[in-house]
Amino acid sequence: MRGSQFPNPVLILLFLLLPRDALATAKSQYMVLVPSQLYAGVPEKACVILNHLNETVTLNVNLEYGTQSRNLLTELVTDRNSFHCSPFIIPELPSFAAFITVLINGTTQHFISRKSMYITKAESLVFVQTDKPIYKPGQTVRFRIVSVDINFHPLNETFPVIYIENPKKNRIFQWQNINLQRGLTQLSFPLSVEPFLGLYKVILVKESRKIIQHSFEVKEYVLPKFEVQVKMPKTIPFLDEEFEVSVCGLYTYGKPVPGLVTINVCRKYSQYHSTCHGKHSQNICEEFSQQADNKGCFTQLVKTKVFQLRQTGYDMRIQVEATIREEATGLELTGYGSSAITNTLSKLKFTKVNSHYRPGLPFQGQILLVDDKNQPIPNQNVIASVNSFVSSFTTDEHGLANISFNTMNFTTASIVVTVTYKQNTNCFDDWWLDEVHERTQHSASLMFSPSRSYVQLELVAGTLTCGQTQEIQAQYILNEQTLKDEKELTFYYLIKARGSISKSGIHVLSIEKGNVMGAFSFSFQVEPDIAPTAQILLYTILPNGEIIADTQKLEIENCFANKVNLSFSSVQGLPASDNHLKVKATPFSLCALRAVDQSVLLMKPEAELSPQSVYKLLPEKSVVGTGYRGTPNANGEKCIHAKDIILNEMVYTPKQLLHNDDVYRIFESIGLNIFTNSKIHKTHFCQPPHRFTPVAMAYEVEVKETVRKYFPETWIWDLVDLDLSGQSELPLKIPDTITEWKASALCLSGTTGLGLSPTVSLQVFQPFFLELTLPYSVVRGEIFTLKATVSNYLSHCIQVRVQLEVSSAFLAVSEENNEKSHCVCGDRQKTVSWSVIPKSLGKVNFTATADALQSQETCGNEVTEFPTLVHKDTVIKSLIVEPEGIEKEETYNTLLCASDTGVSEKMSLRVPLNVVEGSARATYSVLGDILGSAMHNLQNLLRMPYGCGEQNMVLFVPNIYVLNYLNETQQLTEKIKSKAISYLVSGYQRQLNYKHRDGSYSTFGEYDGKQGNTWLTAFVLKSFAQAQSYIFVEKSHITDALTWLSQKQKENGCFQLSGSLLNNAIKGGVDDEVTLSAYITIALLEMPLPATHNVVRNALFCLETAWGSISETQGIHVYTKALLAYAFALAGQQARRSELLESLGREAVKEEDSMHWQRPGSPQEVKTLYQPRAPSAEVEMTSYVLLAYLTTQPTPSSEDLSVASRIVKWIIKQQNPFGGFTSTQDTVVALQALSKYGAATFTKSKKAVSVTVKSSNTFSEEFHIDDDNRLLLQEVMLPEIPEDYDTTVLGSGCVYLQTSLRYNILPKKEGKDPFTLHVDSHPKNCDGVDAHRKFQIHINISYAGERPNSNMVIVDVKMISGFIPVKPSVKKLQEQPEIQRTEVSTNHVLIYLRKLTNQALSFSFLVEQDMQVKNLKPAIVKAYDYYETDEYTIEEYSVPCSAESEQGNA
Repeated sequence: MRGSQFPNPVLILLFLLLPRDALATAKSQYMVLVPSQLYAGVPEKACVILNHLNETVTLNVNLEYGTQSRNLLTELVTDRNSFHCSPFIIPELPSFAAFITVLINGTTQHFISRKSMYITKAESLVFVQTDKPIYKPGQTVRFRIVSVDINFHPLNETFPVIYIENPKKNRIFQWQNINLQRGLTQLSFPLSVEPFLGLYKVILVKESRKIIQHSFEVKEYVLPKFEVQVKMPKTIPFLDEEFEVSVCGLYTYGKPVPGLVTINVCRKYSQYHSTCHGKHSQNICEEFSQQADNKGCFTQLVKTKVFQLRQTGYDMRIQVEATIREEATGLELTGYGSSAITNTLSKLKFTKVNSHYRPGLPFQGQILLVDDKNQPIPNQNVIASVNSFVSSFTTDEHGLANISFNTMNFTTASIVVTVTYKQNTNCFDDWWLDEVHERTQHSASLMFSPSRSYVQLELVAGTLTCGQTQEIQAQYILNEQTLKDEKELTFYYLIKARGSISKSGIHVLSIEKGNVMGAFSFSFQVEPDIAPTAQILLYTILPNGEIIADTQKLEIENCFANKVNLSFSSVQGLPASDNHLKVKATPFSLCALRAVDQSVLLMKPEAELSPQSVYKLLPEKSVVGTGYRGTPNANGEKCIHAKDIILNEMVYTPKQLLHNDDVYRIFESIGLNIFTNSKIHKTHFCQPPHRFTPVAMAYEVEVKETVRKYFPETWIWDLVDLDLSGQSELPLKIPDTITEWKASALCLSGTTGLGLSPTVSLQVFQPFFLELTLPYSVVRGEIFTLKATVSNYLSHCIQVRVQLEVSSAFLAVSEENNEKSHCVCGDRQKTVSWSVIPKSLGKVNFTATADALQSQETCGNEVTEFPTLVHKDTVIKSLIVEPEGIEKEETYNTLLCASDTGVSEKMSLRVPLNVVEGSARATYSVLGDILGSAMHNLQNLLRMPYGCGEQNMVLFVPNIYVLNYLNETQQLTEKIKSKAISYLVSGYQRQLNYKHRDGSYSTFGEYDGKQGNTWLTAFVLKSFAQAQSYIFVEKSHITDALTWLSQKQKENGCFQLSGSLLNNAIKGGVDDEVTLSAYITIALLEMPLPATHNVVRNALFCLETAWGSISETQGIHVYTKALLAYAFALAGQQARRSELLESLGREAVKEEDSMHWQRPGSPQEVKTLYQPRAPSAEVEMTSYVLLAYLTTQPTPSSEDLSVASRIVKWIIKQQNPFGGFTSTQDTVVALQALSKYGAATFTKSKKAVSVTVKSSNTFSEEFHIDDDNRLLLQEVMLPEIPEDYDTTVLGSGCVYLQTSLRYNILPKKEGKDPFTLHVDSHPKNCDGVDAHRKFQIHINISYAGERPNSNMVIVDVKMISGFIPVKPSVKKLQEQPEIQRTEVSTNHVLIYLRKLTNQALSFSFLVEQDMQVKNLKPAIVKAYDYYETDEYTIEEYSVPCSAESEQGNA
């Protein structure tokens, strides 16, 4: 026997290392498996093996936490051998750390084991689905919230708070205590028309205070007419001789663009290299050009030689810029693409591989070989080496190769497997690239077994499909001596998924004499409950008590038990045709449907809601080790106290293999705690105890949202309940858009849980259609070309007749040489043109029709066919024809109170002598409510831009007054409320754009770099506080503004001015500090803060002191007096209110039945065509006086109301046609005052009022007003101007009458202009095509008025017909410090100037021709003071180079 050759010390050492019970006889075996991390409140399982029992035993599994203990499982076991998995539920615990104790007791049998566990609450899975990932300003954001448990069953969860956060971290919308019904809810909110651009978040706060967030983007995106797509390889191998670039133009409805394609291919010189090499260091470029084919594409094979791919010093990318010029219109759009140059020509990676090696069983793995484009490389040899063993394997058609090594002679503690395809040549050269082939490596540890018995699962590659029966192969090698006389051996398997034990089973292996090595198989059903990944564990207990095991991770298809199917009744449909959407799922499911344009899914399909995205929400149970080394005898396995042995003066020290793993590691690696008396550890030396302390972990579910570049409108966003049949059918009307819609459904069932449908398509298709191209507007007398383009998307040619409907509004002359019909072949277009001279003013409709003809004529060599689905398409498009000159507006307002005998009023409509012929038009409107006009125009109260922090308030504040008024008078309807609240939400969001970090607000926010404005901050503070009654306003915005204002309060109670006054026309006559302090005091009292509040009390002291010291003088400004009167009225100081009103009464301008106040030194009103009825400041101060008269306790007296009615009559006469006034402050204060007056005098009339308006000729119109229609705007066009009209009012009650007269006059100088304005257009040299298509507008402006400087000035540049501004050049103007903001609005460019002095300011921007218009007229540039709109200057400019003549500049 060879054993005699060992030296004596080695024999002694081996004896010491042998386990004590190596030769013991079979004894009772206990084994309980429990997940090492458990969910509270969710069913978990414990798997129990009890073998070789010779008596009845009781099994107890107890949970211990703190000082308490709770039984989870109790079983009486009578069988000799048993295996089963039993469910139990962990209660919710105050602590995450706990212990589980397993006790087995019989008459003679006693086993106890205690281990620490980590217990966590099973958090719900919550996700948000928005109808779009990208929104444009002003759109409505719609989203769903879904909550399910870890088994995907719906949860009726409550969210204490849900809010929207903008990119500045401001809460802009909020919901509280939202309860999900059947696991789902839908919410929405409107974006402002000018929000912060960037990433927004929907943030959900759970009851556990955990946060869920989902992001979406808000960006300004103008949908192009077509898209340029550049297709080229992601990578180009540096040895390739050529590569392909394909450029395609596709319209938004997916059809090809005919036109010229130009491709520019470049390799740029690296900026990091020297530029000393002259032309050799320049970019290398090539250009190709060709007409697009019938698919809208041009494909070019590019030779790589010129780009020197092997040479360094250049960027490792090839970049392509492609331009398509549309055939019909000449419109050019550009697309981009790039490819990385790579010298890595191949890569290897393991797709599956054994984690351990087991001597005697083959070591297996699967590798994938891919090329530089990540494509599989088939039929190639790869070399695999382990230690000194080398083998060759060949890849299959998928680039995969299965490798295998015989491990019988492996003895090391670990092995390293290296796989190589080609060897790299390590040649170091700074100028040239070497080819690289990436190899792969994997290390595997030896699996320890004292008896050298092993079991190994064969690798399962790929993803397992739900519903299939999966067979699992296993190999084994067993120690014959260990088996003794056993005839069979039971193998146990269990499947652990989502952190819990899901399935279990056994396989009984018959052991014949000598059958100690072989293979067997078992199978299980793949079901949704084990997705997305499962761990399969196979193990057995040998007769000597040793456990052998193996585990493998399985990839499972992401599937759901609730099978959802969605289908359209027809997969193709015509625009505006009928269709049906059918949804099928588990009976009584709640289904949420969505249908969006295909481009949503094209850009980033992984961002859409999908099984993968839902499964990613599943929290992973961490694999928590139990630290067995701290308790070496936990399973009755003793550690060895190995000592040095001295022999023949030599010291022999025992050495332990540290790098091999025992079977315990198998169980630990998949998160199972094992309670057993069997052998699970390798022999180990005794070590100092190491205590294990469970560490609490937090799990947060975050929904990631990837953002896309383009998103169209959503078509379907509905909830549908399914009945017992499990299906529902929705009738639908297909939108007019020619596109492909993608629809999907999300369903929730109480029995089967969540389900997602596959995405289905609906192609909206029209065989041919017509498109009209015309400018936005022209000036009367100009001539433009109207183009009608027929697109044929049939596979064959058609004969088409295109006709333009005759109209008296224009004269159209065809440019088609009397052709009656046109040939249009498949995927082609035909454009037909007319020269059009508009004859009437206003909106002119153009109606064009394309008829497919039944014709025998051929199109070239092709026969024409008659389309079956659609043979006619009609398009109506409008154009605005503007008169020459400048538009002027006169408004005549009156409040008439009816009587039974009737009240009459005459009105004479006259226009000046220099009126532009045909430009005069007038409307007559009747309303039964004093605020009726404003209610109908809440977002259009002023015909002015709204682009700064103060102007935005006129979009926000009047909604509060209207809601308050309608509430008080019990006239508020859901429709009006909904509309007003949506405006409040939008205005609130927009106002936050102008907030500073310190809590203040200014005209342009932090953009202008200035400090906050005291006036505006007080205005916003009051408005936000009042808006809280109707919308969510984040408290911090109110407290921040109040804190900032209180810091501006001086010791005497007055407020220090920060920023400038909103309107410098109200300065003078008194220290601005008093005016400012009165304004702020009013704002604080209107919030409302009590008069006893510290800041308010001190502010009132300031006002009292100021009034006391100047009340005897006449120097105080009327504006300041009006503010003081209202402030004291709000504070309840009636004596001072009366004193001020008496003083104001002496200064009032009193007319027949009205009264008002004007600025000192203000000239008497002279009605001219260019002046508004009253300056803004005078409307504002008169409105403050009206508020003072109406603010008294308990209610205004009859005398107060009498005076108030006279003031109201004057204020009403100043209203513009939209219910607003001249500017921001006067509109806001006047509407507040009118609403307060309306509420104070409101009475319901029992009798209707009739209004009759008649001309001196035949025109007559009658209106009826009663309580039901008092908010209805009734309007009629007055047919004749000039003319005299009579109005008669009969009945009971007051009516609000308004006549709006508009006309144009030719600009001419009248008196001194407040601004010096010069407008020039360049270039003067008209050579070249671009000189006729593009030109610069140069503007030079300064202030020439009576004040030191102007207020904010708006420069409004109207575009010449057919021209549009080049937006980047307009945006660039904002880089000038004096220019605060720019806007492009339809055919106008608006430039905001902070203020002007007598120093000239110059700027210019670029415009380009969008459509050709002949006989071009000059366009107007108007500069005006924002607050004093009667201060304005007008200039004209012309195109420097027009087609028909070389015109000079204005």
